[in-house]
Amino acid sequence: MELLKQKIRTDGEVYEGNILKVDSFLNHQIDFPFMTEIGKEFYRLFKDDGINKILTIESSGIAIASMVAQYFHCPLVFAKKHQSKNIAGDVYTTKIASFTHGNTYDVIVSKKFLSPKDKVLIIDDFLAIGNALEGLIRIVDESGAELKGCGIVIEKGFQHGGDKLRERGIKLESLAIVDSMDAKTGTVNFRE
Repeated sequence: MELLKQKIRTDGEVYEGNILKVDSFLNHQIDFPFMTEIGKEFYRLFKDDGINKILTIESSGIAIASMVAQYFHCPLVFAKKHQSKNIAGDVYTTKIASFTHGNTYDVIVSKKFLSPKDKVLIIDDFLAIGNALEGLIRIVDESGAELKGCGIVIEKGFQHGGDKLRERGIKLESLAIVDSMDAKTGTVNFRE
């Protein structure tokens, strides 16, 4: 998606440790007109897959997945990173190691929101080594729902998480795949 690549070039910041900061438009401050275009693009890519549920993980994925869910006219379910008093009853749970935060946490989805009748599209902001997506896929599998695909806004192709998922036959669509980044120059190179 050329619009996204341009936005990354103009507004993104590259830091040591393979960090691409896009918090001015994607995951801290949300650029809603831009996010609308992201939602439309994911709808275009997955509109023929019979999607009836969007699944993401809190918190950065929620705004993106909300825009996608509006085009599919379906509910958005987001996996919570912490058990809370308002989650009652049975839950699907898995552990996910976070590349960005450097820790492992439990992810929880109430069983009443995912079932074998669901056709699920997973949406997230970033894909690096794939731990978050792998965890969400485990939850979909455990629920008996059908995984129809995964939509990622920015994939760090040089960390190969996306390659591993595609090798398993998972439909994975990333709107921008970063091949390399240079913290000294701020340069971001994309896969074409």
